[in-house]
Amino acid sequence: MRIAIVGSTGYIASYLIERLKNEKEITSVLRIDRSNANQKLELLRANEFDYDLLNSVEYVIFTAAISSPDQCANDFQTCWKINVEGTCTFIENALSRNCNVLFFSSDAVFGDDGGKAFNEESPTCAITPYGQMKKAVEDKFKEESGFKAIRLSYVVSSHDKFIKYCLECIQNNSAAEIFHPFYRNCITLSEVADIVIWMLCQWENYPHTFLNAAGLELISRIRLVDELNRQIGKNPRYTVTIPEESFFKNRPRITQMESKYIRTYRILKTRSFSERFRAELKGVTL
Repeated sequence: MRIAIVGSTGYIASYLIERLKNEKEITSVLRIDRSNANQKLELLRANEFDYDLLNSVEYVIFTAAISSPDQCANDFQTCWKINVEGTCTFIENALSRNCNVLFFSSDAVFGDDGGKAFNEESPTCAITPYGQMKKAVEDKFKEESGFKAIRLSYVVSSHDKFIKYCLECIQNNSAAEIFHPFYRNCITLSEVADIVIWMLCQWENYPHTFLNAAGLELISRIRLVDELNRQIGKNPRYTVTIPEESFFKNRPRITQMESKYIRTYRILKTRSFSERFRAELKGVTL
């Protein structure tokens, strides 16, 4: 199986590449990003990319995006050109070369709907600029047989921005500032890799366009800090802060997303968030 990963230097993609190295079905991984001289892609100039590089590729994993909700709101036009126009140009060219495209989308395509849990068949109702961008790509290609999308909830690991911040606060003996309320159906980084590998190997056996990468439990940032305390045996100090309304303008307080299919297709084992988080923190020392 010949794979190309777009946005290969990103947080999730870097981890995924290491995992793919251990998969016997994967024979090659083409890394495509802004800093790769041989396979350089600038999504603002997506037409300039040498798409012949994809002629021998079977699957494209598209992870590249400007994912900062505030940046997408504050510089909407530039981010739209990258996250929608450039992304669509690349995907169109990949599909025209008979590549199957696995697109990394987001729970932001749903937003907040007063306690309702969104599944793969729920209508999308993006209310933030970032969510609208992901929705635009989904809508454009959702009828294409070679296109599938994984919608990510918050991806937790020892290297994600929030957990790194908490670990640094513990090391520096400083109090972390925790915004609340802020809830997501967190998924772990290793689980995202498990889902991607399953999708690549079972592409023809999964007839749906979308898969929601979400845990069973709705997790707050306070719960994350408390779990961190339980798992590493430290006692992080923190203060709980209610953010100003401007913080929630570009990110809903709660996005409750669930999957109809992760358990149906036995893609992941059913485990509590505590178990999943413990596995993700294995090897972390302070």
